Amino acid sequence: MQLRNVHIVEQEATKDLHIAGDRSAPISLSFENAIALPGLINSHDHLDFDLFPRLGNRMYDSYTEWGTDIHQAEKENIASVLRIPRELRIRWGIYKNLLAGVTSVVHHGAWLDTPQDLISIVQNAESIHSISGEKGWRRKLLHPFRRHRQLVIHIGEGTTPACAKEISQLIRWNVFRRPLIGIHGIAMTEKQAAAFDGLVWCPDSNYFLYGKTADIQQLRRRTTIVFGTDSTLTASWDIWQQLRLARELKMTDDSALWEMVTTGPARLWGLDHCGAIGEDRTADLVIATRPPNATGWNAVFAVKPRDILLVLHQGNIRLFDASLYNQLSNLAWPMKDFYAIAIDGRIKYIQGDLPGLMREIQTYHPNASFPVTSG
Repeated sequence: MQLRNVHIVEQEATKDLHIAGDRSAPISLSFENAIALPGLINSHDHLDFDLFPRLGNRMYDSYTEWGTDIHQAEKENIASVLRIPRELRIRWGIYKNLLAGVTSVVHHGAWLDTPQDLISIVQNAESIHSISGEKGWRRKLLHPFRRHRQLVIHIGEGTTPACAKEISQLIRWNVFRRPLIGIHGIAMTEKQAAAFDGLVWCPDSNYFLYGKTADIQQLRRRTTIVFGTDSTLTASWDIWQQLRLARELKMTDDSALWEMVTTGPARLWGLDHCGAIGEDRTADLVIATRPPNATGWNAVFAVKPRDILLVLHQGNIRLFDASLYNQLSNLAWPMKDFYAIAIDGRIKYIQGDLPGLMREIQTYHPNASFPVTSG
């Protein structure tokens, strides 16, 4: 596959990219004013919770306070979403990520036995929800046959002294020195960060619930910071909107922020061939329209899902913009498994019957809403 006339991050000159895929027939697509990006890596999502609206009624001190509150105040809302079969909720969570150009997502929660036909679902690590939310956390942490396996846990999620104390508790109990990856870490200190291989930063979720986020300026000196969206229970569905929020916080520079969704998580999660564009890399790729008069990092962080022209996952087309329809038709490229949807008025073709999935979900929950419509 050839992708002609695209800009590369931090390069103004255009290039032609040659992509190895699984199709023998040659494909050549030409672009105008487009930027090529590696497929994004979302380091934290709960794929079965992405049909929830944001739930929260005030600023909270901790995740335990939030959980108690929403299970009392939002009992009916929660029950209406949970009536949707889990496999349908998971499938939508996968599409939520694909629509935004995420080609690898780290799922936190129970193991998902689901096809990886659209994006890569990363489940290499063992998940513990949290110290307060999982009674058997010590047993999981200390399992002798898993001592070399990464353990991922919500930790320090809040602003109280108890949230900071639970980080120290986890470190103290980690007698086998298992590789730890924390999520949120709002209460984490620089000294505590040194005990973690990584921290997943979720600023959109953090500000919605607590009005505060982790001090990554300090923490990044001692551990690897990667970026996660969290689920729609507490954050926007759109990773680009979340990245723009993170950029506005000015807690890191643009190149470091970009690394948090590309090469940083590729290293942390062992995705050796993801996170960058190159001959030795997996062909996970996003092509997007470059916003007018934007160059460099401004062009990258201005991308919106409606701007995405093409998503490749492992060299295979998973989504393409209607502007490419004629080029692909002229190449006799098979369209039968692609369905039209619209994002902010822009028609896209996506692999799999997403419109049918949305209709099926609404048979269980008629008020379920989506950021896309049938095309």
